[in-house]
This record gives sequence, structure tokens and C-alpha cells, in this order.
Amino acid sequence: MTATVVPGARTEAKSGPESGPKSGSDRLRALDGLRLLAALMVCGYHYGGRGGEIAKSWGASPNKLFPSASTWLAYGPLGVQIFFIISGFVICMSAQGRTVREFAASRAARLYPAYWVAIALVTVAVERVSPSDLLLNLTMLQQPLGADRVLGVCWTLWVELRFYVLFALCVILPGGGRRRTLLFCGVWTIAAVLANVADPMGKGFLSQALMPQYAPFFIGGIGLYLVHRDHRDKLAWAAAVTGWLIGQHYAVAGLWHAPNPKAFSYRSSLVIIAIVTAGFAVVALVALGKLGWARWKWLTVAGALTYPFYLVHEHLGFVAIKALHRTAGIPAPATFALTVVFMLGLAWAIHRLVERPFGPKLRRALS
Repeated sequence: MTATVVPGARTEAKSGPESGPKSGSDRLRALDGLRLLAALMVCGYHYGGRGGEIAKSWGASPNKLFPSASTWLAYGPLGVQIFFIISGFVICMSAQGRTVREFAASRAARLYPAYWVAIALVTVAVERVSPSDLLLNLTMLQQPLGADRVLGVCWTLWVELRFYVLFALCVILPGGGRRRTLLFCGVWTIAAVLANVADPMGKGFLSQALMPQYAPFFIGGIGLYLVHRDHRDKLAWAAAVTGWLIGQHYAVAGLWHAPNPKAFSYRSSLVIIAIVTAGFAVVALVALGKLGWARWKWLTVAGALTYPFYLVHEHLGFVAIKALHRTAGIPAPATFALTVVFMLGLAWAIHRLVERPFGPKLRRALS
């Protein structure tokens, strides 16, 4: 059975949320740039927007090393919500003309090669987990099974995997189509809200399966892709706007807290709403073709680097910061910049030496 989510797919449909649409004249390169910006937001948070483990690498709390910047870097976790908006958009696009098996093969080939290499690199550099937990980490199922994580950022991949399963079972498997995709958005929205009501702590099966706090971002992205196909689709606009309205609520609920002098930082609810709104707005501009002028080739490179950079930047970045700042005595701002550049270089190597040669082979083997 061939799944066609929305008629009239273009060549950009054979893409993934981590690397973006394939290169070509119709590539949505602005999404590549937004994706890397979101990854840099998360990176900035890990390096300078929080306390805890990173303070051990710096030798001091980042809010003392970067007294002004740390206030803004603390908003970096919102890069994850922007990732999820883009993922909803691109996964809907990537399902064009694919069966469930082809879709699964595409996702596995996109996710696992770079992930396995990142697991190996972090294990060698940091030795974070037991041998048993290390082997389990190779599956990406370590979090629901309660094992220690090698990569701190892998919790977002578990969220992505659940979204892929929902989309494959509810949209691709039944045959796809605009109506089914919109029905999926509507049912998921209501079901996620009810799951939150029934299980406010988020520990039950329905909350784990329906992900109330993340669903609005995926749903908003799906709605914006349908807008991309038809700018006058009122129901698609309704899905996108509903995703934004509910999403900002969960973002504020998750990141805002009352002013507390003991906290590392204080985040304004208005700034959180503004950042979430900006993420939706940029993807909406892409959907409407307003950013089609952004065709610089470096954006393609940015999209290719984003996923491996996201995987390696945290723990390997901590190692680099300690070596550059505490051992070599390089000033904190320069260490920050050099670490980001080094992680981007490592991401480029993983993309060229691992993703490009082995991703297609794995996809062919599975499909």
C-alpha cells in the first residue's frame, strides 16, 4: 500500500527533520537555517545558561563568567520546541509516496548512524554508564526502560520516535490524505488534552503515548505543512494556530518559575511566549513561501550539521571547555566560541564520514 499524505509532493519530500529537505532548486533552505539556530540555542543553554555539571567544566558558575549573556542563554531549551515544530512540518513532507516500511527505513537511516557514533565518542571520552546500559543505549529505548543515558539530549529522540510511530500508524498506514492528516491533528489534540487531565503527573500510558506537552508543536508543524500545500486551507491554519496556543502554555508551564534568588536564572513568561511565537512564525513564513529568497548554499551545510552537532555538543563540549579554559587558560568567551566551532567541525566529520556513506546503505537494507 502506498501512502500519500498530501497530493502533489515535490522532490523535497524525501527528507528528514534532522537534516532537512534534499538539495535542489525547490529546497526549503530557510528550515535548515532555523534548525541550526535551534541547535545553537540548546548549545548555548548547555554551555552558559544553566548551572550543575557545566559549572564543573568551567570551574565556576556560568552566570558569573557570562553575567549578561547567561540571562538570555537560559532560554535555550526552547530550541527543542522549535525542533518539534520543524519535525511536524518535515515528517508530514517526508511521508509523501512512502509505505510504512519505507518511512521507517528512512527514519532509522537518518537517526541511527550518527547516533551510534556519538554514543561511542562520548563513552570513550566520558565513560558515563555501565556496559549493560551502554548496549541498551544503542536502541534509543534507554529512557523508558530506566537505564542511564550516554547522551543527555537523547530524551528528545525518544519524543521523536513516539511521534513517528503515531504518524505512521494513524496517517501513513491507513493511506494518508489531507482529510486523514487533519483528523489525526484534531484527534491527537483532544486526546492529549484529556490525557493531561486524567494524568497530570504524566506517568501513565496515555500521557507517555500522546505526549501532551509536546504534541502541540508537532501538530502545529503538520498544520503549517498543509498550509504550505494550500495557503487557503482554513482547517490547516486552525491546526497550526491551535498548536501555537496550546504549545505556548506548555512552554511557559515547563520553563517559567517565580523569581527566586536561589535559582540560576529567571525566565520571563512574555519572552518564552515571544520565542515560541517566533518559531511558529518563521515556519509559517516558510510555508507561505515568504523565505524562498534564502537560497544560500551554506544553509544546506547548516542543515546537514545540525543533527550530529546536537548529538555531540553537550558532553564532548564539556570536555573541551575544561581542557581549553581550566587547563590551557583560554578566557571564557574565547573558550565558548572555540568549543562551538570545534563541535561544528566534529559534526561535519560525522556527516561526511558516517551519515553520507552509511545512511543510504542502511535505508536500502531496511527497505
